[in-house]
Amino acid sequence: MFLSSFENKIDKKGRVSVPATFRSHLGSMGYNGFVSYPSFNHAALEACAQDRIEKLSNTIDSLNPFEEKRDFFATSILSECENLQFDTEGRISLSEKLLNHAQIRSNILFVGLGKTFQIWEPKNFNKFKNIARKKAYQNRSNLKWETKQKGEL
Repeated sequence: MFLSSFENKIDKKGRVSVPATFRSHLGSMGYNGFVSYPSFNHAALEACAQDRIEKLSNTIDSLNPFEEKRDFFATSILSECENLQFDTEGRISLSEKLLNHAQIRSNILFVGLGKTFQIWEPKNFNKFKNIARKKAYQNRSNLKWETKQKGEL
């Protein structure tokens, strides 16, 4: 899983080191990089393994091929995806398009979200995190443990 948050600087050549735990998790799934695309909801980047994008693509493909919403999702997500490969030192290079969407200039915050992660400009994330904590507290009763059915171990 992708857990915790890690802040790193972008070097002069536009590269940033991906947290070792994130690289290790991706490597355990057989990947030497990840896919990233602009977030719908935030000035941030969504990031995940290739299999997660394939699952998302299959979900989009399950929509009626003649409905506009299928094209809207495919255009907004799949056409914006970038496959980012690690170099020999575990760094990636983000495109200007992705950096601009996330308003990133010098520092990057990698934020683990379990099966996915996000990439933020650190100050923007801190603002969002404060709001998210308040909303999570207000909605805490919605988060329930999964219970096992009778007969299951």
